[in-house]
Amino acid sequence: MKKLNTILLIDDDETTNYLNHRLLNRLEVAPDIRVVMNGEEAIDYLSYAFAGVPEYPRPDLIFVDIKMSVMDGFEFLEEYQQYTPEQKGNTVLLMLTSSASFYDLEKLKQFPDVRRHYSKPLAEADVREIMQEYF
Repeated sequence: MKKLNTILLIDDDETTNYLNHRLLNRLEVAPDIRVVMNGEEAIDYLSYAFAGVPEYPRPDLIFVDIKMSVMDGFEFLEEYQQYTPEQKGNTVLLMLTSSASFYDLEKLKQFPDVRRHYSKPLAEADVREIMQEYF
């Protein structure tokens, strides 16, 4: 399995972050896994990353939860769309959700940057599929 440099987990659920971080570490997907607790923190991180600040490496893969406080996943996606293709580079953006409602899945279609959604927490089969399909 190919190794990525940096993964960004965006979720306000500490348990989910712990489980996803632990799985990604165990599978040795990336040496650098960053965790932020909401979309606002993620936008702050990405503004530094896309500006080339070395302490904020550009993520190869971003997992975004839909339901979060402060700034939810959809609000994050609206902000993320403002970045240029050059800024985003080859970053793969995937959504995580614990409730795949019809409304949420339909709304995701408005955001072309989102490649797919997965139920949380991630399973080993999900990670292997993601790595094979996108990297």
